[in-house]
Amino acid sequence: MADSIIPNQFHFIFGLQEQKEPFHLVHYLCIESCRQVNQPDKIYFYYHFKPYGRYWDMIKKHLTLQYVDLNPIISDFSYRGKNRSCKKYRYAHHSDFIRLQKLIELGGIYADIDTIFVNKFPDYLFTKQFVLGRENDIFVAKSYIKSPSLCNALIMSQKDSEFGKKWLETMSKEFNGSWNNHSTLLPQKLSQRFPSLIHIEPSRTFYKHMWTRKGISTLFEEYDRDFNGVISMHLWSHLWWSKKRKDFSSFHGGLMTEDYIRNIDTTYNIIARRFLPQDNEIFNWHGINNMP
Repeated sequence: MADSIIPNQFHFIFGLQEQKEPFHLVHYLCIESCRQVNQPDKIYFYYHFKPYGRYWDMIKKHLTLQYVDLNPIISDFSYRGKNRSCKKYRYAHHSDFIRLQKLIELGGIYADIDTIFVNKFPDYLFTKQFVLGRENDIFVAKSYIKSPSLCNALIMSQKDSEFGKKWLETMSKEFNGSWNNHSTLLPQKLSQRFPSLIHIEPSRTFYKHMWTRKGISTLFEEYDRDFNGVISMHLWSHLWWSKKRKDFSSFHGGLMTEDYIRNIDTTYNIIARRFLPQDNEIFNWHGINNMP
């Protein structure tokens, strides 16, 4: 890729809150699919609390680990009023800042760790300064007015990108404790002011199946066979991961096992299946962890 200005290196963030459960299969499959599909030069993994468990032990050898501090703006923020419900997602707001800082510093591709990679990134995207993908329009607060939105679950950026710096500089002023004012509505506004600094992909590229009941059902309970033009799929895991949350789906993270992925044909499973740990990996993990 002679004209490439974005390096083929990936950035993942995890462990910005205390880890009380082992690193999950879904997170392992995110990184393993990235590794196999994209063959990156380097995979950075940023954490504040280090993961643990079987799947972590299998994947960590492929990662460049970097400890990160938490953002003081987010740590000190008091979630009140209509944004009280977002307090439990404080970890995600820390990540919103960290991802931009690391992309500006190093360049590359950031992806949320509830991503599955489907097809290799086309060469033309690496020639852009900064890349985001379109998501469905969203309602702004409780105004019932829809606004265009650019999702930050996958970001491509050259080092020292102008768009990234403008976004990060403005983010602390725009942060109000909501899920998306600073993270998806702000980049949309900036893209209208500085269109030459950003390339916007259609939703199909990164977010074919959207954060709706239908989109989540299609990912985990139905089977969409059309992956043409799909580079990656975002799983929107905060909307369904907890068994107690049922407003978007009755599916939950506890159901996502190797057996389920291996034996049930769904949109997600048919892609994820090829990245499941092989028998020799499982044997080696047990062998290492059972040594006296």
